[in-house]
Amino acid sequence: MEPTTPAEPVADAAIRIDSHLGADERTLAEDVLDGLTRPFKELPPKHFYDSRGAQLFDRICELPEYYPTRAERTILTDSAEELSRLTNAAELVELGSGTASKTRVLLDALSAAGTLERYIPVDVTESVVRECAAELTGEYPGLRVHGVIGDLERHLDRVPPAEGSRVVAFLGGTIGNFPPGSRRRVLRKIASLLGPDDHLLLGTDLVKDPEILEAAYDDAQGVTAEFNRNLLQVLNRELGADFDPDDFDHVALFDAEHEWIEMRLRARREHTTIVRDLDLPVHFDAGEEMRTEISAKFTAERLQSDLSAAELELVHWLTDPEELFALTLSRPAGALAEPGAQRVD
Repeated sequence: MEPTTPAEPVADAAIRIDSHLGADERTLAEDVLDGLTRPFKELPPKHFYDSRGAQLFDRICELPEYYPTRAERTILTDSAEELSRLTNAAELVELGSGTASKTRVLLDALSAAGTLERYIPVDVTESVVRECAAELTGEYPGLRVHGVIGDLERHLDRVPPAEGSRVVAFLGGTIGNFPPGSRRRVLRKIASLLGPDDHLLLGTDLVKDPEILEAAYDDAQGVTAEFNRNLLQVLNRELGADFDPDDFDHVALFDAEHEWIEMRLRARREHTTIVRDLDLPVHFDAGEEMRTEISAKFTAERLQSDLSAAELELVHWLTDPEELFALTLSRPAGALAEPGAQRVD
C-alpha cells in the first residue's frame, strides 16, 4: 500500500485533504507505450482533461446535442428531497467530484433536512478539491470536508470510514467509461464502502436511438471533435510528440453489440509520428483508427446485472421525462431484508 502524502496544511479545521497519488502511479508515458504499440491503438480517456480539455468539456455539457448533463440535472432537481428522505444521509461521498456542481442540489436537500455533516470528494485534481472544499464550508455552516485525492480504480479503499449513514454518488454516466470487467470491479469496490444503512446513487446513460447517441458525441459545432483532437496536443506537450491534429478526423459511432459509444481518431493519411520522450515511432495507415473513449449505455436489465455482481440491489429508479438518463439508488443486498426496504423488479 502506498503511503498517504499529506497535502499542504489547511487553515480551516473543518477541511482535511489527503493525497494518495504517489510516484508509482501509472503515467501518461506508460499508457502511451502500452496503448500505441497495440495492433488496435487506444488511450484511456482520463488524459483528455488538461486545462484546455476541461474547458472544452464544459462547453460540450452546454451543447444542444449533449443531453446527459441536462437530463441528470433535471432528475436531481426534481428528486433531491425524495433522495434525501430515502437515504437520510449524514455524509455524501462523491466519486469524480470535480467542482461538486452535480451534487449541489443534493447537498442543499440534505442540509435542509438537517442530516448533512460531512462531504467526501474523491478526485485526481487536488487544486479543484481544495477550492471546492473552501467554497462548501463557507456555504454550509458546520459542514466538514474530507477530500481524497486519488484514482477511482486504485484508491477507493482510502475513503475514510463512515461516521453515520452515507450515500456514495457516482454521477455523470462516468461508470460507462469503464469496460465491463473494470466496471464491475469498481462497483464491487464502491459496495465495500457501504454499510447496511448506506446507498449508492449512480448516474447512467440509457440505450436509445443511435442517431441521438452519435449526435451527442459528434456535435454540429465541432466542439467534441476539438476535445478529442486536443488529446494529441496533450501528447505533444507532455511527451514531445509531433502529432498534427489536422491529420486526424474525429469519429463517434455506436457499437450495437456492446451497447456503447466509441470515440476514435482516424488518420487522414499514412504517416509516422515520433514520441520523442519515449523514442517511440508510431505508424498510422491511412484510415487507421485509434480509440480514445468508450461510453457504455445501459438498459435496466444490464444495470441490474452489474449491480448484482457487486452484491448491490436496486431499490429506486428515476429517469427524466424523456427517459434519456437514469439515476438509481441501490444498497447492499443483505440490507433489503430489513423492514421498509423495497426492491425494484
